[in-house]
Amino acid sequence: MTTILTGRNLSKSYGIVEVFGGLTVHVMDGQRIALVGRNGAGKTTLLRLLAGVEEADEGELIQARGLRKTYLSQESELELSGPLERVAREAFPQILAMEEKLQALEAAMAAANPAGEDWTEITGRYAELQQRFELAGGYDYERRIHETLMGLGFAEEEFGQEAQTLSGGQRTRLALALALLGAPDLLLLDEPTNHLDIYAIEWLEGFLQRWAGSLVVISHDRRFLDNVATDTWDLDFGSLESYPGNYSRFLQLKEERLARRQAEYEAQQAHIAKEEDFIRRYKAGQRSKEARGREKRLARVERLNRIRQHKELNFSLQTGLRSGDVVLATEGLEIAHPQGSGVLFSCPDVEVQRGECVALVGPNGCGKTSLLRTLLGELPPYRGGLLLGHGVSLGYFAQTHEWMDLEQTVLQAIWEMRPGMTEGRARGILGRFLFSGDEVFKTLGQLSGGERSRVALARLTLTAANFLLLDEPTNHLDIPAREALEEVLDSYGGTILLVSHDRALIDSLATQVWVVHGQRVHRSLGNYSDYQRVREQERAEAEQQQGKRDQRRRKKPRQDTEERRRRELQQRMHSLEQEIAGLEERGRGLEQDMARASHQRQVGRLMELSREHEALQQRLGEKYREWDRVGQELEG
Repeated sequence: MTTILTGRNLSKSYGIVEVFGGLTVHVMDGQRIALVGRNGAGKTTLLRLLAGVEEADEGELIQARGLRKTYLSQESELELSGPLERVAREAFPQILAMEEKLQALEAAMAAANPAGEDWTEITGRYAELQQRFELAGGYDYERRIHETLMGLGFAEEEFGQEAQTLSGGQRTRLALALALLGAPDLLLLDEPTNHLDIYAIEWLEGFLQRWAGSLVVISHDRRFLDNVATDTWDLDFGSLESYPGNYSRFLQLKEERLARRQAEYEAQQAHIAKEEDFIRRYKAGQRSKEARGREKRLARVERLNRIRQHKELNFSLQTGLRSGDVVLATEGLEIAHPQGSGVLFSCPDVEVQRGECVALVGPNGCGKTSLLRTLLGELPPYRGGLLLGHGVSLGYFAQTHEWMDLEQTVLQAIWEMRPGMTEGRARGILGRFLFSGDEVFKTLGQLSGGERSRVALARLTLTAANFLLLDEPTNHLDIPAREALEEVLDSYGGTILLVSHDRALIDSLATQVWVVHGQRVHRSLGNYSDYQRVREQERAEAEQQQGKRDQRRRKKPRQDTEERRRRELQQRMHSLEQEIAGLEERGRGLEQDMARASHQRQVGRLMELSREHEALQQRLGEKYREWDRVGQELEG
């Protein structure tokens, strides 16, 4: 593979804090690279350096001549205006320019005289431009726009919506659509799945798997990285190591590499201790010469570094009272729109048993959060009812953290849950969520999205709830934090209703999946992979049934079909003979005109007639070949 981009000895600091130093990376043609690391490791900084959005303090960026790069940040920084579909068309400036020229030539052809001198010149230019337009995808780009916008979660009725009225998440999705439609040589994507629902994530995976260009992508979605990446860059403690394969393969290879390094470190430490012991014992005795020799050799040994370890989330979720066997029952339940404008969806009559984990999935905006708020009593049902079981106590993790007072400190957010708690006890709890020292005095408004999520999880541990309603609990968490949360929830003794786009999390926890589709909840037993298998089986069966129906419709008496085909061929043969006769007569006339023009030395006229004669001969050849083919089919 060809190297299209190299970053050599890249270093970057902000003030006195060095993010990383001496990094060297290579991007190959066709490579799809997952850039992984903990929050704060410098992933976004490295991506911005590769994109040329920021400059490195040291090092250089070398790229292939003419390399086209597109960088997409976590939140769209593009200034977009105009209807959504028209904005998407701006990803094709060359095609739009050619389309405009074609329209101008069409107007010129309509106004020109076919017998005039400029007709051939105009039609020639039109034919050449039309061919270039077709090769550039001019007859396909509108289909690509529709497919991409709908794949990323835009409904067709939204195509006319003004871009400046879109929400932040919608604007980021539109910016992602523009990046994909632009088809650059290198895509640099920072958390592209953040504002996508499960179906849009799956569509993006399929698109990137077929992507002919190169890709460097930051994501905390483990399933997405497994399905997309061909290679993995691990940015950790300011250094970067490259691994072949996707995220799961990277985990295996990194574990093996760290185990080897740990063994090498321990072996060296044992050797050093043994040598130092010998030197101490014999440096002043009869073997002092040997001891000094060993001391010199030991001083020249390059010391291996101890394997550095990150602090990990370390918490558990405990239930208080044990609930009854039936935790939730619904009857004729219909979820109301928060603004009171009708029904979002209806639920089947179900019972959720103690200890189950129900995953609720569906498109963005379908009303998943509204169901949780209905269970909390914050929204009344539109129709029907629900019943919480005996002894059920609810704990709620809100996606948008609307409970937060941004002026409140981290410590105060914990005290709010347990007013009588001592500062030492509160600090102990926050320490399990990686807050230490003066960090507990930060206001919630000063925290990153991941830090706010950790505060929300810390508060959740203090509820002792036995029925958890979790709305996108992994949002803003890095992969190690997601994996830690997954372990905690897996060992939780209560019941969970989980809204999430994290398929790895759902597969690990879910005992059933509720899918919101077509204003109705459809229930599927098992986890998300089980649901996908059922969906694929149903799709295959539907296609098989459709194929059988099509076959029955096509089944006609064979004799009638053959006779009708023979009549069509005979009619075509007669039509071709008439066309060939007309073309031959026109050819003879052109030859006479060419002879006259040659005799009268009309060079321009002669060239024009020659081109027309050449085109006519080509058409005549095509007709003869078709006449021969039709004749052979009739004889057969």
